[in-house]
Amino acid sequence: MAGSGVAHLRGDEALLRVEDLVVEYRTSAGVVQAVSKVSFDVLPGETLGIVGESGCGKSTTGRAVLRLDTVTSGRIRFRERAIEDLDEREMRALRREMQMIFQDPVGSLNPRRPVRELVVEGLDIAGASRKEQEAAAGRVLAAVGLSDERFRDLLPRRLSGGQAQRVAIARALAVEPQLLICDEPVSALDVSVQAQILNLVEDLKRDLGLTVVFIAHDLNVVRTVSDRVLVMYLGKLCEFGTPEAVYAYPAHPYTRALLDSVPQPDAVDGFSGPALEGDLPSPLSPPTGCRFRTRCPRADELCASEEPQVAEVRPGQFAACHHPLPVPEVPTGSGDAALPIPVPVPVPARSTA
Repeated sequence: MAGSGVAHLRGDEALLRVEDLVVEYRTSAGVVQAVSKVSFDVLPGETLGIVGESGCGKSTTGRAVLRLDTVTSGRIRFRERAIEDLDEREMRALRREMQMIFQDPVGSLNPRRPVRELVVEGLDIAGASRKEQEAAAGRVLAAVGLSDERFRDLLPRRLSGGQAQRVAIARALAVEPQLLICDEPVSALDVSVQAQILNLVEDLKRDLGLTVVFIAHDLNVVRTVSDRVLVMYLGKLCEFGTPEAVYAYPAHPYTRALLDSVPQPDAVDGFSGPALEGDLPSPLSPPTGCRFRTRCPRADELCASEEPQVAEVRPGQFAACHHPLPVPEVPTGSGDAALPIPVPVPVPARSTA
């Protein structure tokens, strides 16, 4: 079910550490509880995938890390620096080390500026010389598979969705960040182009030593790119672990329901299990206790009265649930070796679409 806690955090070696993050918005209808005491960390060189239904708070979580959305409370540490304590000047400087790629590739680009100016916006703000900007533009466009000569003078309206997303990625890379937050970077793209952008992000992560937070609602995409997976529901953490563990043996009823809702080609009705029933409750007045209890087949009185805490259900796999689903015991030291490895999503050949 959905709760709080820090049992799954892995120590001081994390590049990014978030504890008890709360983000709330005041509206005319009341206070929207977008993110409620969510904790996670990301180790250097790791990709953390954050997945959940629309409205679960995953994008708000990513934006809060960069303080693009106001943090109500909680602690955010990047390389042991307390982000919530920085003033605006210090935060602008730190954003050179933390960049974000947004869902709408065309909408995230200034329509009046050519590609060569768009990709060096961060360097221009930082006061880099014209020579430095020109060199960086050629370098990052080449890194994302775009010809400097062909694309540098084009305006965003002349780009396809995939090309626009490559430009957005190049813009993020120009300032040489350590952390890249990808907020639904492929959801607006055709399926074939999605795979090309996923390949690109993986290649850049490997070649540049990036640490990545990858936010998406597509379970297959998250499984393909992630080293660890965090499942969210209505502003709360539900489950955390490796994709091998979470996808093969989900401990949380919500994770199980999400996986069962994914279309399966060999299933009679196209799905492997019952659909998730009911609508997502309003974040203006979330359920008491466990926020998933109104849609959970295992819910009881305890779920209504007491919020579950994050607890380890097997080595390296955590769930916030009073009644977690059974998962197999794995011998000490074997990690996920005894679990079946998920089949990756087929990836077509690369292109600059």
